[in-house]
Amino acid sequence: MITYEYPLNERIRTLLRLEDLFERSRHFIALTDPHDHHMALLTLFEILEVAGRADLKSDLLQELERQKQVLLSFRNNPDISEEALSGVVKDIEQASAALFGMQGKIGQYLRENEWLMSIKQRTGIPGGACEFDLPSYHYWLHRAPDERTGQLAQWIAPLYPLRDGTAIILRILRESGRPQAMKAPQGTFQQMGGKTAQMLRVRLSNEAPCVPEISANKYVLNIRFLAQNGGPGAAHGEDAKSRTADWDVDFELTFCNL
Repeated sequence: MITYEYPLNERIRTLLRLEDLFERSRHFIALTDPHDHHMALLTLFEILEVAGRADLKSDLLQELERQKQVLLSFRNNPDISEEALSGVVKDIEQASAALFGMQGKIGQYLRENEWLMSIKQRTGIPGGACEFDLPSYHYWLHRAPDERTGQLAQWIAPLYPLRDGTAIILRILRESGRPQAMKAPQGTFQQMGGKTAQMLRVRLSNEAPCVPEISANKYVLNIRFLAQNGGPGAAHGEDAKSRTADWDVDFELTFCNL
C-alpha cells in the first residue's frame, strides 16, 4: 500500500515538511560519501528555512500541552492501558522540556556561522558550490568521513527538539482516524460536508496505476485519481498527468484530527 497524506492547514503542512526533512537528513548523515554529506548539508539548510517560522516553537509547545491534558483525562479509564498512557505522557513532557530549553531564534547558532552561511548562499545558485567557488568547502568534503559525520551531527542536534515534538504530534494525529474502505467510480470521489479534519490519508494498492489529486474544505471533499503511464486504457503518448482514471478505484480514506 502507498499512503498519501494531505494537510488541511498550514501548521500540519509545516510539520509534515519538517518530518520529511529530518528523515532525509538522518539518511544522508548516516552515509559516508562526500556527495551524501553535501545533500545532508543542503537538507540542514532546508530545515533552517522551514523552522524559521516565528511561532513554530510556541505552536508545538501549546499543542503538546493540549494533548497531554487530553491524555490525562483518560486516567483511570478501564479501557485505556495506564502503562501506555504514562509512556506517551512522559514522551510529551520530555519533548516539551527540550523545546522549552531552546534559547533564542531557532537555528541562530547556524546563522552566526559565517562559513556555513557562505555555503548556503552559494548553494542557492545552480552549480554554485563548485570547488572553484568554495575551495574551503571542497577541502571539508575531502576530510575523513567520521569527521564530517561528527560535524553534521553537531550542527543538527540542537534542532532535534523540533523533530521530536513534531513526531509526537504527527503520531497522535495519524492514530486519531479510522480508515474507511471507499470506491471512486471512474476515478472520481466526492463527499459533501459533515467531516472536519486537519489531515486526510488516502491509501492505495501500490499496483494501482494512479495517484490522488485532493481538494478539500469544510463543505466538500473532492478526490480525482490521475492515471499514470501504463494504466488501464491509457492512450499511447497521452499526458498521464491530466487524465482521470477511467476505471473504479478502490482506496482507503482516513480523516485525522488532533
